[in-house]
Amino acid sequence: MFAERTSWNMQPNRFSAALECARSAGRELLDLTESNPTRVGLEYDTWVLEPLSTLAALDYRPEAKGLVRAREAVAAYYREREAQNIPGVDRIVLTTSTSEAYSFVFRLLCNPDDEVLVPAPSYPLFDFLASIQDVHLRPYPLIYDHGWHIDMHSLKQAIGARTRAVIVVHPNNPTGSFAKEKEIAALGELCRDLELAIVADEVFLDYALDGKSRQSFSSEQQALTFTLSGISKISALPQMKLAWIVVSGPEELAREAMGRLEVIADTYLSVSTPVQLAAREFFSARHSVQQQLRDRVRANVSELDRQLIGGCTPLDIEGGWYAVLRVPVTRSDEELAIELLDDGVIVHPGHFYDFPSDGYLVVSLICEPEKFAEGIERVLKRAAGPSLRSG
Repeated sequence: MFAERTSWNMQPNRFSAALECARSAGRELLDLTESNPTRVGLEYDTWVLEPLSTLAALDYRPEAKGLVRAREAVAAYYREREAQNIPGVDRIVLTTSTSEAYSFVFRLLCNPDDEVLVPAPSYPLFDFLASIQDVHLRPYPLIYDHGWHIDMHSLKQAIGARTRAVIVVHPNNPTGSFAKEKEIAALGELCRDLELAIVADEVFLDYALDGKSRQSFSSEQQALTFTLSGISKISALPQMKLAWIVVSGPEELAREAMGRLEVIADTYLSVSTPVQLAAREFFSARHSVQQQLRDRVRANVSELDRQLIGGCTPLDIEGGWYAVLRVPVTRSDEELAIELLDDGVIVHPGHFYDFPSDGYLVVSLICEPEKFAEGIERVLKRAAGPSLRSG
């Protein structure tokens, strides 16, 4: 009765089952996986809500690509970042989320059973986004050698006859690594020559740990490129549901892509009018909340460095909201994460993000500092000690 594309394994994994059991028992847990910015004690400028209650919000005049006013706010964001080849409003399509943006792009580029390359480690949601669209994912590795790098040789080897695009997460979640300028150039050249598209996820682009601005893929001109982002991370407003696709690349291809995307967007008209009318204010409010988040991330990274003991080390972090901890491999990452629940701490085991082996935990860097410090102390103590299940 149901489509095969929804034939997911609904059984919870051991960690998820153990977490649900701990929560059902009413245990107090320090959640070091918290990634919701509205739940970590930030101060928001409430004036951003005022445009949501204007009379203009009652007037429905849908535009497939999104209201010009809102798309101008997106274009202004890139101008303020001093991006090269700044996109105009005619190359921007609004969506409710980056997840929806991925769906639009997959539908645009892929026939059923076509393939898209995706980095590993990476965010687990890609599996669901692709399968819902009847698209297959093929991983290409990020390698760690004094920092994370795209393994261009392995990426080339992963390209097959049905490959249609390469996803780049910039900076990557959870590794926090930006694509380097040479990698961006090489990827653009490769995709141009093989007639592949680039899909660049830049939701964490503004959160460089060193405070320096990074190149956006929206400037890419060699290959057809779709740059995805949204105010969920940029303005720390995930509940407002506003994201976008920027189309760049060779003129003829970009124009053709926009025409087709406009039809897809017009079919759904999913972005609400009040949110679009408030876009300028949402962008204006980002500076205050971004500074709070950068300060929070830096403080928690410093705390992490201060507490290092027993062979546990954080891998280099360039940006984003997450840290990857390399821990002694005395048991599987899942077993360690389950043991940490006994210590009252929630972390994610590395296999959630397709790390190639055990020895990795992932934690959020936007947790409130006191909780983060206490939680990391428990993590490092448990990870450095012998497994209670060994022997």
